[in-house]
Amino acid sequence: MKYWRAVLVNGMLWLAALLAIAPLLWMVSVSLMHSGEASNYPPPLLPVSPSLDCYRELFRSGGFGRAFLVSLGLATMSTLVSTLLNALAGYGFAKLQFKGRDRLFALLLGALVIPGQVGMLPLFLMLKQIGLVNTWAGVLLPSLAGIFGIFLVRQYAAGLPGELIEAARIDGAGEWRIFRVIVLPLLTPVLVTLAVLSFLGSWNDFMWPLIVLTDGHL
Repeated sequence: MKYWRAVLVNGMLWLAALLAIAPLLWMVSVSLMHSGEASNYPPPLLPVSPSLDCYRELFRSGGFGRAFLVSLGLATMSTLVSTLLNALAGYGFAKLQFKGRDRLFALLLGALVIPGQVGMLPLFLMLKQIGLVNTWAGVLLPSLAGIFGIFLVRQYAAGLPGELIEAARIDGAGEWRIFRVIVLPLLTPVLVTLAVLSFLGSWNDFMWPLIVLTDGHL
């Protein structure tokens, strides 16, 4: 009985997965068809004679290759820098004692409820005053220290054993060495998660680069 139940459940899961990826598979199939072939009725599931002409045209005259490399570079740079900065800030809020720490963190949490679109205009005006409009730096700066990333790292770092950090301080280790040798390896799971979220967020971001990069050559 358990065997057939497992077979039924797995079969339903495979069917659901197939239905979910079927549109993506058909998109790939259409990309290998000749021009106008996909508009036939009924639409074909597979190309009659697969061709890479669409991809050649995309890279040759569509400017896709350069756009892809630019997006990849910006997303990679944003991910690396933001992950490091968020790790430092999150650890500081979790384990370091400084005046106004809790109030400042509460203000950051309060800012999470404000839609990002609300701050785009003042942020654009600020970047315009310092000459960062139509620059890659203007695209990168707003994403380098996201509040959600700080919150995520802070919550994870708060669960790290404080005795381990205190023991390192007693042994004479400085704060930077403690962070680099002890804390950073322990933060690996949350940092990997944050890096994936940061990369996807930067890769999918369209509104902010559209506002900042008004020069068509960029």
